[in-house]
Amino acid sequence: MATVTDGYRPMTRFGFLSTYPPTRCGLATFTAALASAICEPGDDVCDIVRVDDLVPAGPSVNTPSVQVVGDLKPRDPAGRELAADLLNATDVVVIQHEYGIYGGRDGDEILDLLARIKAPTIVVMHTVLPSPTPHQRSVTTMLGERADALVAMTHTAMTLLVDLYDVPPEKVRLIPHGVAWAPTGLASNHVRPTILTWGLLGPGKGIEWGIRAMALLTDLDPAPVYRVLGQTHPKVVIDQGEKYRRSLSMLVDSLGLKGDVQIDGRYRESSELAAEVAAADLILLPYDSRDQATSGVLVEAVAAGKLVIATRFPHSIELLSEGGGVLVDHEHPAQIAEAIREALADPARALAAQAVARESARANSWGVVAETYKVLASELARVGVAG
Repeated sequence: MATVTDGYRPMTRFGFLSTYPPTRCGLATFTAALASAICEPGDDVCDIVRVDDLVPAGPSVNTPSVQVVGDLKPRDPAGRELAADLLNATDVVVIQHEYGIYGGRDGDEILDLLARIKAPTIVVMHTVLPSPTPHQRSVTTMLGERADALVAMTHTAMTLLVDLYDVPPEKVRLIPHGVAWAPTGLASNHVRPTILTWGLLGPGKGIEWGIRAMALLTDLDPAPVYRVLGQTHPKVVIDQGEKYRRSLSMLVDSLGLKGDVQIDGRYRESSELAAEVAAADLILLPYDSRDQATSGVLVEAVAAGKLVIATRFPHSIELLSEGGGVLVDHEHPAQIAEAIREALADPARALAAQAVARESARANSWGVVAETYKVLASELARVGVAG
């Protein structure tokens, strides 16, 4: 399938299976960034089979090197066969895995599709639970059996895949989440210190704890402003409407923080969001989850050169231990408030975070991450030829 072009190395045709823009979710954003970095114009080619997660979205935007060639809907055996045919026309297949995007119990329809794919397969594990249900554990173990390689984005996830899910160590590769933002070095231009949280909203984001922390900081002069940017997650809107966002607004009102907390649901393009991050003093990730293996927002926040205050989940523990932030307990607004208070009183900590960010942005840029995937794809292709 690979073809030689103009005497250079063989062009590789990558297949991707994932949600994809215009769907707005972490996997879609991740896939778009990775595919664009791997398949630059004149280089390799990426064929996207877009997973339809039943959230209404418009048409995808194609480029000469990255094309959406088909869709996969849940509970559609014929669609899985067609998706497998499309992916088998590629040299290597990169599958983004979350339990919630594929059909069946815990998304187990992915196993049937994986069995139909003959090309080498790389499964990127966005969720690796330390306390799975028996069926979740079975699904992940079988992914490890059927895929040619599993990608973990943290050391914690890599260890869990081997020790808990019995994935052969030689199949597990550690490739970090990529980042596009380089540290700006820009200081906040706000009169009041600005704390920023961004990302798709829904229960579990812990925004309520950040709001409660702000109520403990009104004695500061000037008092900080807490900005929360992001739409409600499309699946949350389908299931619950805007109930969570309304509950946050009601909390703000009940605590008398209307001038101190800004909840903005407008969608931001990457350049607009980068400007918001550059203008912030601190980043706050007050997530409820104790099990979050990866967080794109966390990676971007660190790479942007901002001091990050985050609850203790696996990815934050691993990434912030290098000095890019402060860890706090879950559901503990007093600790969040104290961390904010100390950070605002000590500008040197922000400068130290910038130093960490420069190294993080260099090591985890999408270009570097894409090259690592290319190397892995070449290794799998050689094994396939040898076999």
